[in-house]
Amino acid sequence: MNLNKVRVKEAMDTKGIPTYTELAYMLGITKNQLSVMLSDTYSPFKSRVEGLCEILQIAPIELLGFENTKQVEQRPFSSSSVTAIELFAGAGGLALGLEKAGVNTVAYVEIDKFCCETLRKNRPHWNVVNSDISEVDFSEYKDKVDIITGGFPCQAFSYAGKKLGFNDTRGTLFYEFARCVQEVDPKVFLAENVRGLVSHDNGRTFETIMSVLGEMDYDIQYRILNAAYHGVGQKRERLVIVGTKRGMQYNFPEPEEKMTTLRTALKDCPESEGQAYSKRKKEVLEYVPPGGSWVDLPHDVQLEYMGKSYYSGGGRRGMARRISWDEPCLTLTCSPSQKQTERCHPEETRPFTVREYARIQSFPDDWDFCGGIGEKYKQIGNAVPVEMARRIGISLKNCMEDYRSAAAN
Repeated sequence: MNLNKVRVKEAMDTKGIPTYTELAYMLGITKNQLSVMLSDTYSPFKSRVEGLCEILQIAPIELLGFENTKQVEQRPFSSSSVTAIELFAGAGGLALGLEKAGVNTVAYVEIDKFCCETLRKNRPHWNVVNSDISEVDFSEYKDKVDIITGGFPCQAFSYAGKKLGFNDTRGTLFYEFARCVQEVDPKVFLAENVRGLVSHDNGRTFETIMSVLGEMDYDIQYRILNAAYHGVGQKRERLVIVGTKRGMQYNFPEPEEKMTTLRTALKDCPESEGQAYSKRKKEVLEYVPPGGSWVDLPHDVQLEYMGKSYYSGGGRRGMARRISWDEPCLTLTCSPSQKQTERCHPEETRPFTVREYARIQSFPDDWDFCGGIGEKYKQIGNAVPVEMARRIGISLKNCMEDYRSAAAN
């Protein structure tokens, strides 16, 4: 049992305490001593915790966290349901989409404590495993789970042309994804990633990934899906890799003819907290019309705002960009006001709020995100869009049900 750092940070935000340094000062201890209190090895049944609770005006029980088992907890499920294990679950974009599609996910593995807090807050019954994936044993689920899903973060490695295989990707998060597939032996797996993975290191990284997955006796296919053509008000392209056991037939969800616009995504969006621009940045963005960018600034302001980027190549249309109501939003990042990837509200000169960010990622309004405001933007920006995930989930479920139907006849 230890102190829950997510809830400590939320309480700090509520009380207007901006830094751990200031919190330590209010407690009458050093920042290092506070770091010890918030470490995973600290026992809360010690001095100073009562003072911490008094300052944050929160009950001790609300700050307590419990260590998570490294073993995936077995959960009962119907033999007729389509089941899954999700890796790198994040704040729940893919997880929620699969739930909406009717897939029964029996475990969600995620290392980030803020993301795990979000998952547990919204779905207390979910089996959330807060752990480094390399420490999780999946062998008890062998031949018991239909689908493995997850968006493994891409680390730099390339072994193509060297005739190296699965064991030579050891130490990467792709290896852990592949290890889970190997240990569970599901009928289907789905891996999603940024589209840039296809061309990373002149394609050698992707070639290695496809080679390793193909060695596991799966038919592999991939497609780059643009979320804007799958019911999401955002131009977000993701690489989706699907592996199926020999003899199974998988079909990717078909795109719509038209993109979903920002106007559709933000209709009746509830108010919420959000970041603000600096005074000067707001003055600059006031020049930009909906759908415009830095090219709409007066020349002297262009030089001031762009700096050295003014002389670089490329369109750079993400800089000082104001989104139009009648287009999808550009891909959301982990911060709503980064200079290189600006996404300004169509009418008001401000970044999108937390709830607007969530809507653009097609999260429902009742899906709460835990942590400070920066953590909330980060969780949303990293997520798989829920509606696109739902459509992918339906295609995965159909694949499994068709396979079962054919096997029964």
